[in-house]
Amino acid sequence: MPSFNPTNYNQIQRPCVIQSVLNLCSKGLITEAVKSLDNLASKGLRLDTKSLAFLLKQCANNRLIKEGKWVHLHLNVTGRKRPGTFLCNQLIHMYSECGDSVGARKVFDEMPVRNLYSWNSMLSGYAKLRMMEPARTLFDRMGEKDVVSWNTMVIGYAHNEDFNEALRFYKELKMLKIGLNEFSFAGVLTVCVKRKDLELTRQVHGQVFGFGFLSSLVLCSSMIDCYVKCGEMSDARKLFGEMPKRDVVSWTTLISGYAKWGDMNTAGQLFDDMPKKNPVSCNAMISGYARNGFGHEALELFTEMMVKRVKPDQFTFSSALCACASIPSIKNGKQIHGFLIKTHFKPNTIVVSSLIDMYSKCGNLALAERVFKLTSDKTNTILWNTMISTLAQHGHGESAMNVFSDMVNSQVKLDRITFVVILNACSHSGLVKDGLHVFDTMMHEHNVLPDQEHYACLIDLLGRAGCFDEVVNQLRTMPVKPDARVWKSLLGICRIHGNLDLGIKAAERLIELEPRSSVGYVLLSGMYAASGRWENVSKVRKLMNERDVWKERGVSWLEDGNKLHAFAVSDKSHILKDELESVLEILSTQMEDDDSFF
Repeated sequence: MPSFNPTNYNQIQRPCVIQSVLNLCSKGLITEAVKSLDNLASKGLRLDTKSLAFLLKQCANNRLIKEGKWVHLHLNVTGRKRPGTFLCNQLIHMYSECGDSVGARKVFDEMPVRNLYSWNSMLSGYAKLRMMEPARTLFDRMGEKDVVSWNTMVIGYAHNEDFNEALRFYKELKMLKIGLNEFSFAGVLTVCVKRKDLELTRQVHGQVFGFGFLSSLVLCSSMIDCYVKCGEMSDARKLFGEMPKRDVVSWTTLISGYAKWGDMNTAGQLFDDMPKKNPVSCNAMISGYARNGFGHEALELFTEMMVKRVKPDQFTFSSALCACASIPSIKNGKQIHGFLIKTHFKPNTIVVSSLIDMYSKCGNLALAERVFKLTSDKTNTILWNTMISTLAQHGHGESAMNVFSDMVNSQVKLDRITFVVILNACSHSGLVKDGLHVFDTMMHEHNVLPDQEHYACLIDLLGRAGCFDEVVNQLRTMPVKPDARVWKSLLGICRIHGNLDLGIKAAERLIELEPRSSVGYVLLSGMYAASGRWENVSKVRKLMNERDVWKERGVSWLEDGNKLHAFAVSDKSHILKDELESVLEILSTQMEDDDSFF
């Protein structure tokens, strides 16, 4: 089907009234352009076929179903109840892009003459709307199929997560003699990404090479993304190095991959080498720094972005606020909050939730609550979950229950995270009855199926209250075999209450499930030490040494002015060590003298 160049197309000489419609369309005023069609009809004028096709294409691109239907009606009232194949194809495309499969199919069924593009357009409409059953029926009816038809089916099944069918159609396509194009690999690469299938990725990589499409930037970037999702950064880097030409997408995909897997040194080197940086690559670095414990570096890059006037987006602000929370630095957090207010930036739910979380982790619960209360749109589940979690972290279980009740009364959809955070809130505040009631209503009233994390919370809730008979009963009646999270929760409460026998069983299960994690060994060693069983402590430590398992050192941060200081346990390396120890001694003495402190 011919494509249109709006600039050249509008330069053609036409009657002023018709030209005014096209001018409105070119300015993005689609609704106004469509409304002016009545004026044309009243003057006995009508748009030519190409003008109508151009208008329908604009409606499709902007997902304007109401305006698209109005153009269709205009065709009917101006003597074109049965438009030609070219216009019908445009109508099918418009209805499909706007999500109206019924309207598209009605046009398709009423067409007096259909060409291959008509069939492919209807097929594509079904596939985009993930309606693969009618798509398959239509595909089977097609007398003639080309590579576009087959590509559409592969991509449609892949996006619908019917991976077996996607691969079957892809294999059949390869055996046909109609040839492949670079879009033929889009569906199978989607399967690679969603299944994180490294072997399949390597096979497709070889086929892309064999068919001579390695020069395609889009395909190479997609394959790099596949390798990244599979955690195979060496193959991703090798393919990146072999690319004859690289664009912003390929650079950003690789940088995001290293950031995702925690290799911030390599990500930083690539970022520095990147010829032209964009907001997406900056966001990947800021997010990576924040996630991997480099909050200060994240804020430095955020500041550099602002100085260079790189326009931040919602994800930028969310990542920067997460960095503030990780340090924690309320000073920087307030500056970002102030910038949002000053520039009239309208934050989405993720940014607002990040603000609440930042204030909470910086110790200012009052400001976190204020942000929540001043938020006008409280229809998003994430926002409520964040507020409940914030109150739980500060030990305000009853307040968390009140917010939970408000959430239910506001008819906001509750998800699995909602129940994780409210159960944690009840657990840490000793609200056993409330917690049990919440757990009981999960499936019966809110259709949320309890998973391992919910059972871990339930075990923690009962265990903290010393209800060990109920704990054992829950472990026996769980519909699934307890995983590491459940045993970890049980081990923690056994340590609190000194329940050594049950604690040892929990530790054995935890170590069996996670032999490389230090948590089980450390908690078990601590329990033995608390009961004076030092011989057993030595055995646990010996086992850790034999398995080469090491406990990560705890680190604390202290912000002084614009400088961040980090301290580990028994750290003697700080230049102000003596002064710090003197201050700590003074504080310790004051705490001992102040009875009200305890």
